[in-house]
Amino acid sequence: MIEEKNFNVIQNIILENREKLSISGVKDVLSFDDKMVIVETELGLLTIKGDNIRINKLSLDSLDISIDGTINSLNYSTSSDSSGKKNSGILNKIFK
Repeated sequence: MIEEKNFNVIQNIILENREKLSISGVKDVLSFDDKMVIVETELGLLTIKGDNIRINKLSLDSLDISIDGTINSLNYSTSSDSSGKKNSGILNKIFK
């Protein structure tokens, strides 16, 4: 079965000097620590890796997140690659 993607979704990723990352279209934060953040976005799972990473701002209303630290990599994967971790995110645990 071919998975259909919604290409009408607009997602912006802005990386400034590899130190400040802003992402729109974030639906959930699945996990985070000072080396890695995994977020569920409108376009799939996004893994951010780096050093001294911290979430500076998370807006549930506008679905935006701002991350500070040294950003080393950004990697998209499909939700089927998440090994069944869907619905186990930080936000789902907080708002149960």
